[in-house]
Amino acid sequence: MTFVVTDACIKCKYTDCVEVCPVDCFYEGENTLVIHPDECIDCGVCEPECPIEAIIPDTESEADKWLEINRKYSEKWPVITQKKAPLPTAEEYKDVKDKMKFFSEEPGEGD
Repeated sequence: MTFVVTDACIKCKYTDCVEVCPVDCFYEGENTLVIHPDECIDCGVCEPECPIEAIIPDTESEADKWLEINRKYSEKWPVITQKKAPLPTAEEYKDVKDKMKFFSEEPGEGD
C-alpha cells in the first residue's frame, strides 16, 4: 500500500506533508506535489498533515487514477524534503474541485 497525492494539491502545494515524511518520497512539480509509490512506506504520517486533504491511501476507490500520475511525475521531478510556503493561489484554489485542467508537467525547484 502507498499514499497518493490527488488533484486537490494543484495550485495550492502545501508542503506540511514533506516535512514529516521519514523516507523523503515527495517530489515537486511547478504547481503540485506527488508521492513516489515505490518509496512510500505507508506510514501515513503525511495524510493528516495536509490541510486540504489532498493525500489519500491507495486503498480508496479513486486512488487508482492518481497512482500512475504520482508514479510518472515522481520519476521526473526533483525531491522535496523541506517545508516551503504554499503557492500564492492556495487560498483561492483550496476548495476548487477537478483541478487537473490546471496541472503543469513542469518540475518544481526541489530542495
